[in-house]
Amino acid sequence: MNKELRVAAYAVCVQKEQILLARFVARDGTRKWTLPGGGMDHGEDPLDTVVREVEEETGYTAEMTALLGLDSIRRHYARRLGAVADFQGLRIVYEGRITGGSLRSETNGSTDLAAWFPLEALRSLDRVELVDVGLELWRSRPPVGRSAQRGSTTT
Repeated sequence: MNKELRVAAYAVCVQKEQILLARFVARDGTRKWTLPGGGMDHGEDPLDTVVREVEEETGYTAEMTALLGLDSIRRHYARRLGAVADFQGLRIVYEGRITGGSLRSETNGSTDLAAWFPLEALRSLDRVELVDVGLELWRSRPPVGRSAQRGSTTT
């Protein structure tokens, strides 16, 4: 089994009861809304990652105003030639504030559209789980940086 680790940083940007999202395009063409952000380059600081990714995916410049928390996911999936990947994603979630730029969609990237959505409209939106995780962290601001229903604990 191939072990894979991906560290990524994302922003929860809420203004006037609206949240900024980017539409992720999967390899199979499936499209779902997600938080702006993405994978950290080797040697890159997570804060630099999220600022870069917000600009790439939405056209906005942003500053991060708070570290909201961490989210860890683990999945197994098939790879080429019959191999199986044991994937772990470590997602660093920040609160962001838009400071400039203008809304535009990413070209030649992993997202194809960026938009603002009213918070109350999210239930009907086709989205990835990270949107809900990020909003829960934003709302609850847990002292240990992880929402109560996520992750595992050991005693």
